[in-house]
Amino acid sequence: MSDIVIRAQHLGKQFRMLAIRENYQTLAKTLNQAILSPLHAAQRLAGRRPPKPRPPSTMWALKDISFEVKRGEVLGVIGHNGAGKSTLFKILSRITQPSEGYVDVDGRVGSLLEVGTGFHSELTGRENTYMSGAILGMKRREIDRRFDEIVAFSEVGRYIDTPVKHYSSGMYLRLAFAVAAHLEPEILIVDEVLAVGDAAFQRKCLNKMDEVASSGKTVLFVSHNMSAVLRLCHTGLLLKQGRAIHYGTAAEVVAKYLEQSIQLSGQVSFDLSARPRERVRDVAFTGARVLDAEGKASPTVLVTQGCQVEIDFRVRAPIRYPQISIRLWNNQGICVLVSTNMDHDLDKLNAMIDPGQYTTRCPLPPDYLRPGSYLIDLVAGIPNLQHLDEQAQCLGFEVLDDGSVDSQLAQNRPGIVAPVFSWVTQKQG
Repeated sequence: MSDIVIRAQHLGKQFRMLAIRENYQTLAKTLNQAILSPLHAAQRLAGRRPPKPRPPSTMWALKDISFEVKRGEVLGVIGHNGAGKSTLFKILSRITQPSEGYVDVDGRVGSLLEVGTGFHSELTGRENTYMSGAILGMKRREIDRRFDEIVAFSEVGRYIDTPVKHYSSGMYLRLAFAVAAHLEPEILIVDEVLAVGDAAFQRKCLNKMDEVASSGKTVLFVSHNMSAVLRLCHTGLLLKQGRAIHYGTAAEVVAKYLEQSIQLSGQVSFDLSARPRERVRDVAFTGARVLDAEGKASPTVLVTQGCQVEIDFRVRAPIRYPQISIRLWNNQGICVLVSTNMDHDLDKLNAMIDPGQYTTRCPLPPDYLRPGSYLIDLVAGIPNLQHLDEQAQCLGFEVLDDGSVDSQLAQNRPGIVAPVFSWVTQKQG
């Protein structure tokens, strides 16, 4: 038996963009058509044809996509909205046919593509569950064996005999995911629909996909949650405007996505010559960067490895030692922390510094920041005396979850930061 369960070669999908039809006719246009009709008839008799209407334009939702997925592999497909992710999954689920190329899928496919796909609105939750199982090729006794587990997971047992058209989107999604994940598919395809559910349900679904993947099944997963992609996926496929930009390990693809899509800058430089002369103080920033665990400038760092913020500044004349500060903001606009180069060395308050180029570093320890995106302000000044320089939100980086305490314990604790403290437990007596 081949290890390859999905093989796509030069896959493409083209859609016709139909012309917009007018829903009303003006008097001027009606008269114009009446006048031109005899002329068009005369042209046809003379062997000449009137100009043809412009054909509808076309667009490629996917173009020249090639990749392979091995049995038991978890593939994350990421990209901007409109990149072609959902179209790719519809082709893999055999909902639509490719316009060019081919794809071979070896195994029973369970799909959860969007709320509303796969269920019949007039049927009850119970009937839709059995119908979905039959479509997957399962026998009734196989569905019977998993039915109670499906209902328990979905938490819609009270409404299981109610037509799903009366379900809320959350109830519908719970049941749809439960059916897709529990009816023993050999390949599970899950689109970004998990974003519809609440946080507790999302964690529940991610844990279930983790369980499916660890049992040797193949999973294809679309998400804009890069932490979830890193947690679940072995490999990744980055799509942009219908084309495959990068195919490799999940960490490589996520890093590429963040670099190209989110446009976070792991490093920045400041050209002092471009500033008005009167605005260049005795201390000025010349550059800054976020360093990953390997000491390389990077817009992405891992929770368990931490990072350093490295700052370059120039001193033009002898001056009291400047306080170099960072203000760290999360993506909700909350100031997570402020740290300065004097926090651990107050003797610098009374020291002097000579002219020259300097570099200072602020470490952000492992297992401290929560996954997400952050922005940094740089501030230089003489404490309680003089403001020297400031660069607001000049650096941005993303913290990715590669196995934080929260993810290991499947918890979502409140708080801005999530430090790991060393507890000590002793037996008394």
